[in-house]
Amino acid sequence: MKYSVGSILRIVLHSIMLSTVACFFLNSCSYQSTPLFPCPNIFLVECEENAPQEEFSTEEYDRIYENPFLETSLNPLSTFSIDVDTASYANTRRFINDNQLPPKDAVRIEEFINYFTYEYPTPTGEVPLSISAELEQCPWNIEHELLLIGLQGKSIELGELPPNNLVFLLDVSGSMDNPNKLPLLQSAMRLLVEQLKPDDRVSIVVYAGAAGTILEPTSGADKDKIIKAINSLEAEGSTAGGEGIKLAYRLAKENFILEGNNRVILATDGDFNVGVTSDAELVRLIEDKRQDGIFLTVLGFGTGNYKDSKMEQLADKGNGNYAYIDSILEAKKALVTEFGGTLITIAKDVKIQIEFNPAEVNAYRLIGYENRLLRNEDFKDDKKDAGELGAGHSVTALYEIIPAGSTEQTGDVDTLKYQKTELIPSRDFMTLRLRYKKPESDTSELIEISLGKDEIQPDQASDNHRFASSVAEFGLLLRDSEYKGTSSYDSVLSRARAAKGEDTHGYRAEFIQLVEKVELISPSSQ
Repeated sequence: MKYSVGSILRIVLHSIMLSTVACFFLNSCSYQSTPLFPCPNIFLVECEENAPQEEFSTEEYDRIYENPFLETSLNPLSTFSIDVDTASYANTRRFINDNQLPPKDAVRIEEFINYFTYEYPTPTGEVPLSISAELEQCPWNIEHELLLIGLQGKSIELGELPPNNLVFLLDVSGSMDNPNKLPLLQSAMRLLVEQLKPDDRVSIVVYAGAAGTILEPTSGADKDKIIKAINSLEAEGSTAGGEGIKLAYRLAKENFILEGNNRVILATDGDFNVGVTSDAELVRLIEDKRQDGIFLTVLGFGTGNYKDSKMEQLADKGNGNYAYIDSILEAKKALVTEFGGTLITIAKDVKIQIEFNPAEVNAYRLIGYENRLLRNEDFKDDKKDAGELGAGHSVTALYEIIPAGSTEQTGDVDTLKYQKTELIPSRDFMTLRLRYKKPESDTSELIEISLGKDEIQPDQASDNHRFASSVAEFGLLLRDSEYKGTSSYDSVLSRARAAKGEDTHGYRAEFIQLVEKVELISPSSQ
């Protein structure tokens, strides 16, 4: 087929016009008035090669389904595992400091609350923990009450800590090649090395495309050798996390210290992509290894490809704890200031079961701990795993209570046909049962106390209650919870400022600043 010169010219002009229109709608294009032909209305459109590209995030968070209110007459028992993880709060702080609101499912309210320490009674005698309870009016629903349950772990002086057998399991894959990942991890490790004693042993296992040992078990007295190994780390390759876990646990077992602290410290962004990679496979691997009496600490690093859901599961199933390191100050908090709490377990498989008296409590809702709930039957089952309590750590849980006599409806359940519930007269508000195991034991010990309302309802709310409730309210707002009631940032700030207390390390003051930032960037305040 032959074309005339005029036809060819029309085709060319038509193509140019289509290209111009197409580029007009592309955000990454710049427009330049460079004539291609003498015709003044025809222009060449050139696209910038270096136009800014939006970062693609592959961060992963498990969906949280908030605990509902449960009617006491039908559900008198509430059973859950304690949680001393703090990663959610530090990770959320990272978002806020970048002037972003966090994903809702990144906000685990129990980890917000337990990021902070509280002034609970010091344990006495052989029992390694104390129990506190306090009942006050609920700040975000004045028709409700707010019950605080506090546990305080026994502190151990640094010189009295048992010897450590620590195996650092470090992710040095290509995904860690970022200033807030491997370099920050190296700085954090150097801080920890300064805390080591001569009778401590340290090993370092790294994994990228393959796993290997770069530091055989070394005395804590040989700090220069340990730091030299840390300084030699470089990020490259893919991520064979599963193989690294196997090697680290094998090394920890081979160098096991009787009556010592045997622990693997996993530091990663969680982006495993070689070998055993699925969450289910990794969890089964960790569950199998914990039978050897080796505990696990998980330290999360980085942004963009951060796998929070995977690391939380590993820590939960590995008799361990989970922290997110977003700065050198957070590294200092986790590995220096709270060294004993992070690395030394004083009670394992700690479970709480509360039986509410229907004559005092119409309904209740446990705030947070959604992924720590246990079946009531699990409470007495010593084979059922639960959370660990570190030296000097405190644990706080909050229940929102609908008092007896309230006409508020929490659900509509048909009357039982084959059984009736008969109330036993009692002045108790609740009975609290707690089970824990000593670190070296497989048999739990039971603590049980019954408390009347007059025993847990002081004339004035304590700083513990006011600050914990302000942190919980902040979490409800960030999650845009259906249970947030009349929550507001002003309410959070008012109580947090009044309950700041001594605040030796400035963590509560920083919390107040975070709330102020969120109030400014939140759509509801604009």
